[in-house]
Amino acid sequence: MKFGFGQGRDHNLWMDLHQIMFLIILALALYLFVSEKLGVDMTALLIILSLAVTRILDPKDAFAGFSSEPALIVVAVFVLSAGLSATGLTDAIGNAVSRVAGKNQWTANLVIMTTVAALSAVTHHLMVTAMMLPIVMRLCREQNLPSSRLLIPMATAASLGTTLTLIGAPAFLLANNVLKHSGEPALRLFSVTPLGAVLVGVGFVLILLLLWVLPKTSGRDQQDEKFRIDELFTELVVPQGSRWAGMALPQFQKETEKLFEVVGLKRNGARISTLEAEVQLQEHDVLLVKTSPDELASMDEKMGLALRTVKKYGEEIVGSEDERSKTAEPMIVQALVLPQSSLVGKSVGEIDFVRTMGVIVIGLWRRGGWLYHELSQVRLREGDLVILWGHEHQLDEINAKYSQILMLFPMNVRPKKRVKAKTAALIMVTSVLVAATETLPPHIAFMMGAVAMVLSKCLSVRQAYESIEVKIFVMIAGVIPLGIAMEKTGLATLSAESLARLIAHWDPWVIMMTFFVAAGLLTQILSDAATTVLIAPIAIVFAKNAGVSPTAAVVCVTVGAVASFLTPIGHHGNLLILGPGNYRFVDFLKIGLPLTALIAVVTSFMSLHLWN
Repeated sequence: MKFGFGQGRDHNLWMDLHQIMFLIILALALYLFVSEKLGVDMTALLIILSLAVTRILDPKDAFAGFSSEPALIVVAVFVLSAGLSATGLTDAIGNAVSRVAGKNQWTANLVIMTTVAALSAVTHHLMVTAMMLPIVMRLCREQNLPSSRLLIPMATAASLGTTLTLIGAPAFLLANNVLKHSGEPALRLFSVTPLGAVLVGVGFVLILLLLWVLPKTSGRDQQDEKFRIDELFTELVVPQGSRWAGMALPQFQKETEKLFEVVGLKRNGARISTLEAEVQLQEHDVLLVKTSPDELASMDEKMGLALRTVKKYGEEIVGSEDERSKTAEPMIVQALVLPQSSLVGKSVGEIDFVRTMGVIVIGLWRRGGWLYHELSQVRLREGDLVILWGHEHQLDEINAKYSQILMLFPMNVRPKKRVKAKTAALIMVTSVLVAATETLPPHIAFMMGAVAMVLSKCLSVRQAYESIEVKIFVMIAGVIPLGIAMEKTGLATLSAESLARLIAHWDPWVIMMTFFVAAGLLTQILSDAATTVLIAPIAIVFAKNAGVSPTAAVVCVTVGAVASFLTPIGHHGNLLILGPGNYRFVDFLKIGLPLTALIAVVTSFMSLHLWN
């Protein structure tokens, strides 16, 4: 007081220092996010620590993001999505899409986009894009369609689909968190659905009308090239009590055609023609089949079929193991028959892998030829890939003792628990309904669904943990405190007042458009989540002062962040399709620029109408 500063002035000075420190932290955070000198997760952690150390926020607020609803919902949705994938539901959807799509590129695009948008409403859009990429590439090969005309529409539809529900994109969850923190009514699960449905509809129409502006080329599916070994030879047995016993072979082949191709049938050691329509499967029949590595690893006796060699020798292998090995899951690996190997020319039966090496041969791949005999009768050649099933220590022993004749390397497989598909679907639907009806808060409803996926054994605990994108979880936990700090330091109010002087006399829809454009530009260099957290608090304060709905302003910001398709770097899904579609940077602008402009106009008008 004696220096002429009143208490209020001291307080204002202290707040000014906090504002300066916050701006420094924000500038450094933006630089690190854009430059990627550190991962987004490390940058997020530095944000949290910086806000706590400088006392801009107390530790509780600084670390509040880790227990926030958005972060918990994102974790739960990752696990739920993994459950759908692990049980083969996503593959089944993809195969159905492939059948319905047909040979016309407009029809194919409409079917693919509709499916992708619907999936993205309840699962992570990046996972949906990654899942559909090989399916679309396969469709393009089979139907002779240009992949460049299908992949941008698919990735765009995945992002548009996130506007259909509150859980479609983390940005909506963060926006809802900002709204609740400012005292505004919270959005419900389907609050944004009317707007999202219109955006999806007009977006699809524009994409189909502008399809001709995309190049007509076919790129390579890099994932497919990397794992070109997509068909293996193996033997299945119809076990006792199987649901397939008594079924006509043609009907069996029709029902399992997406899983494997039957190339031979043996009964009591004798070969039976697979062309005879009256042949019915019997217990203990042996099926010689071609299948993919994923399907090979997915074979489960609960499906009514079993890998013949595992059925025959599996208990013998397990019974010889110590207690520690018995509790461990057997592994599947590839073994390459090396040049000058002593195994060349010998049949699988003569080598007797079970007795000599303690592992089981469950499949075989051979370049430039196919196999129509039982595995035990096949004579190995140089370059053959033998698929082995056994415990880790036995495989390590083979690697050490037989390295001159066999080279072991991991098999990239994603086994499916198809017998759990109905359970996974029920859990997902129940979680959405419980959250939508507000029987339980959304984060509790989805977290219970994630736990149910594990307890029902749709996926293992390990798979559940592996499905969680830790970087995204930490990033969300790190950007939430930015919004809190912007409000607490008064910068949100200051920014809103400055913006108000500029656009105070503009029409409300132009104001909404301004927020959309600001978010749309910033999201090209930042994530949609970070963009939303930075702009949403400013939009709320300004909207309150301007007499405009804060919810409408925040929705405009969020849609601008998640549905601006200006560049391939604005959305990670675009980066996935860049190579396979053989695209150039400008190709994304051809559809992205007019589509973003249309979405901006529709969002600005509809948000004012829905949340006025």
